[in-house]
Amino acid sequence: MNWAAVVVAAGRGTRFGRPKQLIDLGGRPMLAWSLQTFVSMPEIGAIVVVTEAEWIDAVRDATAAVAAGRAIAVVSGGATRQISVRCGLDAVPPDCDAVLVHDGARPFVRVDDVRAGLREVRPGRAAVLAAPVVDTIKVVDPKTMLVRRTLDRSELWAAQTPQFAMRDELVRAHDAARNTQLEATDDVALLEAIGVDVVVVPATGENFKITHPGDLARAEGLVR
Repeated sequence: MNWAAVVVAAGRGTRFGRPKQLIDLGGRPMLAWSLQTFVSMPEIGAIVVVTEAEWIDAVRDATAAVAAGRAIAVVSGGATRQISVRCGLDAVPPDCDAVLVHDGARPFVRVDDVRAGLREVRPGRAAVLAAPVVDTIKVVDPKTMLVRRTLDRSELWAAQTPQFAMRDELVRAHDAARNTQLEATDDVALLEAIGVDVVVVPATGENFKITHPGDLARAEGLVR
């Protein structure tokens, strides 16, 4: 299969004062770390980065440093992550029959993990990198803060990215979500809603998402 990578690098970055995907991490923009992983993989035929319209030029500069002669498309996203992913899908070349979606704020995704996800995909079957939940999870009443029940953590996995699917199935999942006004925080939830099987691929590395300043400090420690 010929793969495309859609990297979502949108968001205001209000906790960091600028889009976190452009914050310096080890001498390069954070976004460049995951892009370098995808650029190094010959099975990924196209790369599309989705960002805020006002940051397109800055993101193009960030991609140029790691492009290694490859064309990386940079397109404007939308008001939500879900809309931004759809904008990225619309920019994927027609000869790509499968796609992975990755958060630009996860800089340390490993090539081996990406390839493990690629291998699982076929028509009717998608995949997601994930890690087993190590904390005990409580379902809590948001008004009273009383615990309603405790979940069995042996069945719980924390979804990460990349998330992998056949391109036509992911497009169909996004179209169905738009028609039914379904909003989800990740793409495999949309695939589940149209009946596509999703298999979990255990992540082996430090594939955490940088959301808070403490996450950035952790990332800087890993780089050092």
